[in-house]
Amino acid sequence: MDKFNSAVEAFNATTHGSTDYYQDDVFIMLEEEKYAPLSYLKKKVENFQADFLIETGFIYDSFELVGQDNFQDWYEKQFSRKLKRSQAKKILFLHLPDNKKIFDAIETVNKCYETLRDQRILFNGKKLPVQLGEWYAKCIFGLMQEKSTSQRGFDFTLGDKRVEVKVQWGDATSPKGVKLRKSLVDLSDYVIIIYMAKNFMIREVCFLDSSYVSRKFASKGHTVFLKDSEINSYFFSRSAKHKDKVVNSNALMKYSLPNFAMKLTENFEK
Repeated sequence: MDKFNSAVEAFNATTHGSTDYYQDDVFIMLEEEKYAPLSYLKKKVENFQADFLIETGFIYDSFELVGQDNFQDWYEKQFSRKLKRSQAKKILFLHLPDNKKIFDAIETVNKCYETLRDQRILFNGKKLPVQLGEWYAKCIFGLMQEKSTSQRGFDFTLGDKRVEVKVQWGDATSPKGVKLRKSLVDLSDYVIIIYMAKNFMIREVCFLDSSYVSRKFASKGHTVFLKDSEINSYFFSRSAKHKDKVVNSNALMKYSLPNFAMKLTENFEK
């Protein structure tokens, strides 16, 4: 990591208007809001691989998703050219989130939610859990999240495969099962379900091939329901079949309920 940090510092020490690094789609972002093109690091750091950063906790975020106003200023200063809208749509950041701050925030939010639920003030707070569950999926599987070209919102990809991420919030799944839009399943290669407890920790994970879902489960109109009893053989607490898809096991363990984390240890260390 020392060579990596030094390379990022070196890139920021001078401008690069005469290079073609401005064409890069992936930029490393450090906490100090310094950036460097991925292609530059691959040239300057021996045996450098983006996968190594993901394994150590880095995640992908799109410029369209997170903004980063200072990046545009940095880009124009570094490359002596305007950041075109067409280029901005393609740009991804690889950055390291502050996991301690995030974990502390989750604990605080959970306490606030409990108070509001106890006082009969809050009855439906799914928006935050859904976004947090999607973030978990990005961390654990190294997903890229880009603005969708076919629908409102964002698409998730794993390499060249499209992924449908579904977040189920609550201490138990509805008897009807997890509800999926058939059209999104048909458009994807994988379906990842993050089961999140009410305290915002992961209670289960399920990784499925979309072709299996389409073939095995009948749809009701535009909807597919996946009952726990029908897919539990693919739960991470029971199967290590898709352990190879996990690129950041530390994140998986860190944000899981204690009982689930113990089962993960049993199944994923075999």
